[in-house]
Amino acid sequence: MSAKTNLSSTEFNALFQALQDLTRTLSASGANELTAGQVCLRAVVVYFVLILFVRIGKKRFLGQATAFDAVLIIMIGSLASRSVSGTAPFVATLAATLVFVLVHWLISYFSVRSATLSFLVKGNDTLLIKHGRLNRKALRDAHMSSDDLDEDLREQGVEKLQGVKEARLERSGKVSVIRK
Repeated sequence: MSAKTNLSSTEFNALFQALQDLTRTLSASGANELTAGQVCLRAVVVYFVLILFVRIGKKRFLGQATAFDAVLIIMIGSLASRSVSGTAPFVATLAATLVFVLVHWLISYFSVRSATLSFLVKGNDTLLIKHGRLNRKALRDAHMSSDDLDEDLREQGVEKLQGVKEARLERSGKVSVIRK
């Protein structure tokens, strides 16, 4: 025996009305036209859409933020907030957000294969310490004070430069240390 679901005309009309309300809520523009409920619904939809977009993008762009990744994060936040608040068309801002994620993915895909492109969009690391000797020029070029470096070394449990085989200012802005 098969179960067959038939919607009554009242149920169908209620479902159709709910879909129309959802479409109106998502397509409404102008922050003054939106109710608190509409903004909350938009926020929930944007939240799940952004989770989907982050899954489409690469896993690293939220973990190891280079300038390349930080710009994407800022742009996503900016566009997403406009879609929630109604200051820009909802679908258009989400589409633009998806385009940013896809462009970021493509650039990162090609930068794996091109050292030049990788350098242009992600930068490079800077050697600060080699065999316990500080490279003062590199420190100046990185706009780091000796105190900044000392703090980064202490955070990694290093007390003296002589205990460092190599220390680099990575593209993410963090100092990595290889001990002797």
